[in-house]
Order: sequence, then C-alpha cells, then structure tokens
Amino acid sequence: MWHLAQSRSAYYSLAIVDKLPVVCASRESRAALTRRARQIDRLLAEAFPGAHCELDFSNPFQLLVATALSAQTTDKQVNSVTPELFLRFPDAHHLAEADLAELEKTIRPVGFYRQKAKALQGIGRGLIEHFDSRVPCSLAELVTLPGVGRKTANVVLGNAFGVPGFAVDTHVTRVSNRLGWVKSSDPVAIESQLTALFPDNLWTMASHRLIFQGRYVCHARRPACDQCPVASLCPSAYRFDPPKTRSTSGTRQPAE
Repeated sequence: MWHLAQSRSAYYSLAIVDKLPVVCASRESRAALTRRARQIDRLLAEAFPGAHCELDFSNPFQLLVATALSAQTTDKQVNSVTPELFLRFPDAHHLAEADLAELEKTIRPVGFYRQKAKALQGIGRGLIEHFDSRVPCSLAELVTLPGVGRKTANVVLGNAFGVPGFAVDTHVTRVSNRLGWVKSSDPVAIESQLTALFPDNLWTMASHRLIFQGRYVCHARRPACDQCPVASLCPSAYRFDPPKTRSTSGTRQPAE
C-alpha cells in the first residue's frame, strides 16, 4: 500500500488557494524544467517513501516473467498467478518445455493468456539458446528476447540487477505529460527525455515514484489534485472536470 507522507514540505506547502498551478511549462527553459523535475521528484520521494516494484519476485527470471505478464493487467492480478506459475515452471527449461495448454490455464486470470503463454515459452527458449538459461543484465541483450521491450528490460535491470533503467509504463506516460516534462505518447521518446532530466542513479526510483503517483493520485480519468503533493508545480493541476455528483433525491427531474 502507498503512504502519502503528510510532511510540511510535501503537502502543506501547496499553493492551491486559487486552485491554479504556479508554473507554465510551455515557457520554461531547459534548465528550469530540469530544476522543477528534480524538485518534484524530491517531493514525491517524501510522499512515497516506500515506492517500489509491486510485482512479487525472488530472482531475475521471476521478475522477467512477471513483468512480461503485466501488460494490460494489474500487478495485483499478476501476483495472484505467479506463485503457482513459478512452482510449476521454476526456470527457463521448464518454461520452454511447458505444455502450452497447461501454461495457458495457469496464467488465464491475467488476460490475453494465449499470446502471453506463447511469449513466455519464447522467453524460455531464448534464454536457453542465447544466454545459457540465465537472464542477461544488459538492455541490448534483454530486448532480443521474444516479447521483451524496453519497459520490461528496464524493470528487470533496475530491480533485479541494480542497473539504472527508466521504465516507461502507462502511469509514467500520463504523469510525465501532465507534469509538462514531455509532450509525447511514444515510450522510447519519453524514456529518452526523462533520462535526460535525472542522473542515472535516480532513474529506477524516479520511475517507481511516477508510477505510484499515477496509480494512487494522478488517476487517468479523475486525478486527485486536492491530494497531490506536487500540485503547485504541475501545469495540469485542477484542469480536469470535477467528478459528477449523483442526485440523492430518488426522483428524476423533468426535461427542460
């Protein structure tokens, strides 16, 4: 679970009396953008001191598989199937030689299970054929595996090997655009722009913090700007329509 630290610097200092942001991203210099990005990251570090990868894993192989399963579903859903999955298929050899129907049945709750089962088999075979059954620890090698893109590779690098990586998922994409750090929906372009804003030793944790911000505060449809620890530094704060309230009278109003 997330924890929004109620610190004076991370929350009570918000200049939200008039509910308007105090920055205009379109007029920022590159240096000003970098300073604001790093200030926001410091505030998010205070707001989410426990930010971390929420996929359950105990080794690089498990994290690689879990991340591959996480597309189009939640980490919670992935965590519900991986204990049985790793019990039945504990390594690359078991995964590569798995009965496809059994593998599909095991991962069915995560959705798109047929495609994902084939991708997992491909990962197992790729590890055996090219990496002596071990998960490689470089981006260039990881992305050669079937179904493994830069996001999955960066998750594995940063969390299993301690190698700097900036994973760009839907939360990172949404939050970084709203913060005015990027203006793109292309994950590769976003990764390039975000890594330019921070030293590499911050990449993994900055990604975690953006994910937590997107998951628990800056929701896709109705961001909780009133609860946001960085609203005063966000050019998109309070730009969204407030939630619609449902009538409690129990009667319908006549059409005008």
